[in-house]
Amino acid sequence: MKISRRYLQFIQGVSQNMIGKIGVALATSAFLVFLLMEVAWFTGLVTNAYIGLISYLALPMLFIVGLILIPLGWKRQQQLTGKSGADLLKEQFEEDGVKAGFAGSGLFQTIAILTLVNVLFMVLASTQTLHFMDQAKFCGTACHSVMNPEWQTYQVSSHANVNCVECHVGEGAKALLDSKVNGLWQMVSLSFNLYERPIPTPVHQLRPARETCEKCHWPAKHYGDELIKHVSFTNAEVTQPLYTTLALKIDAELGSEQVGVHWHIAEGVQVRYGSVDPDRKKIQWVEASYPDGSVKHYQNTRIDAEAPVLEEREMDCVDCHNRATHVYQEPETIVDRMLQEGLIATDLPYIRREALDALRTSAPDKNRGLQQVARHLPAFYQKNYPAIYFKRLTELQNISELLSTEYDRYIHPDMNIDWGVYPSNLGHKNDSGCFRCHHEDMQSVNGQTVAYDCTVCHDIFAYDSKSTFQFMTEVDTTELESAIHEYLKITNY
Repeated sequence: MKISRRYLQFIQGVSQNMIGKIGVALATSAFLVFLLMEVAWFTGLVTNAYIGLISYLALPMLFIVGLILIPLGWKRQQQLTGKSGADLLKEQFEEDGVKAGFAGSGLFQTIAILTLVNVLFMVLASTQTLHFMDQAKFCGTACHSVMNPEWQTYQVSSHANVNCVECHVGEGAKALLDSKVNGLWQMVSLSFNLYERPIPTPVHQLRPARETCEKCHWPAKHYGDELIKHVSFTNAEVTQPLYTTLALKIDAELGSEQVGVHWHIAEGVQVRYGSVDPDRKKIQWVEASYPDGSVKHYQNTRIDAEAPVLEEREMDCVDCHNRATHVYQEPETIVDRMLQEGLIATDLPYIRREALDALRTSAPDKNRGLQQVARHLPAFYQKNYPAIYFKRLTELQNISELLSTEYDRYIHPDMNIDWGVYPSNLGHKNDSGCFRCHHEDMQSVNGQTVAYDCTVCHDIFAYDSKSTFQFMTEVDTTELESAIHEYLKITNY
């Protein structure tokens, strides 16, 4: 009771003008509301990221503003009355409150206790703010219009259980400080609509992969071959599967019999390159340094040697794995996967072609696009195959719903994100990928080229073939692909 009376007397004493009253109101209300919100977060009553922004950013800021206004109000009161601070203390507080004792005056004790409470509050608020901002849900939903595309792809990725900060921030005080400074600029960009659409990639301020990716994936564990089986389907009336089977050489050991693709980051190896565009697609030169001290330099004869290099960079994981988490799949990949998994029946006439057409629909906004995707298949079969339409309408609607979900995940007109905006550098199916460096025009001074033969990176057992290991069978000279069949059968052995 005595403590509460002291507090009330202190509040009355420092609230002698409007500035002081506003300061007390802000500090007290922010403190109490923050505690209330903490209870709500702890009990699960509140989980929305926007409420978190209020709790962990707005309320602490209001609390600090309130604390600053209180001494400013006191200073203003001195100016208005012409009295000294000591005179104001005697005037506003009882004699017992300002009388010095063994542990200082009562006023001093009150200020000391409130200061301790303020410090503890700011420590708690700062800790909770950092914890809140480190959560993936904050990154993905607080700036909904901007980050929603990344949030959607993140949730279905292989890194869905890894917090964004593990890759985008990394460890250490400097990394934390840099990320918060960058975050302030992002808040300004969002507030004043200054951000680019789509968000440009690559992210040039991303931490080096050695400090992030290699916490879990390190070169010593990249060994041997990895068998990759891919099934695609034809656009024929009765769709048929086609098989591509590769033994991808992933070894990182230079001394192994079959050096794999991860030799680029092998121990003692450093690969550097210079790009003449911000997308790192046009590589002007490549330089590889080896453990024995030797260096090989290659120049891209397609690009003028005098062209200005925008970026010199040491190659690391993200130069190939540029979509390690936020993977934007292409329509062909989506439909082929759904056909393989049985989500789309293969006996529906022209089903692959029409499913692709549904996904590739052009619309001015997301809602219109979703409507067009949902209507496409039923409309096509009603017009061309009415018997199938009436018999299997529910099935067609279910397929359309699945296609709409995929469209909703990858197409974002408000951010200018359409199919192909964010290609993957892995391989070279939908973009130049490996062939940014591995091509016949990347040459050394003596005319040696960077290796670009198909079998350098993988053994090919089938390529859009009728069987899984087509190129390991006997060659049929009547086949259109008999020449490549013969070549690959030899190299595979």
